Amino acid sequence: MELFSAAVVLRRFYIGEHAERQAARIAAILLYLLAAFVLVSSVVSLLNRNLRARPSYLGIGLLIAAAIVMPWLGRRKRELAATTCSSALKADAAQSSICAYMSWIALAGLAINAIFHLPWVDSAAALLLVPFILYEANEARKGQACC
Repeated sequence: MELFSAAVVLRRFYIGEHAERQAARIAAILLYLLAAFVLVSSVVSLLNRNLRARPSYLGIGLLIAAAIVMPWLGRRKRELAATTCSSALKADAAQSSICAYMSWIALAGLAINAIFHLPWVDSAAALLLVPFILYEANEARKGQACC
């Protein structure tokens, strides 16, 4: 969803400012879909012990990369959104920040599970992100300029 959101915002900048409202709506829809995905996947993971994720070195490497790169990317997008007065870019910056939060939660969940053998912790923590994602989705849906 993060990549699709970025593609929508990039398209908005190629087409022009008249596409801002539509791009902001699409970004809002993507945030709502992300909230639904986090909610459903976390609840299913909490209820079904057979669907627990297993760590992999590649997955851990990707999580570490996302934990480092995504906060920086989100910050840069927010700065550019303020400069260009783009609510669509502001919503895309929220997507990047949420990606960073999810990677931190997953890394913390892996560590807690390795130490305390509590595989449900990351799913429970991810549920705490849902209100934040919905808040950002509502802000994007309104499409108010951020400058």
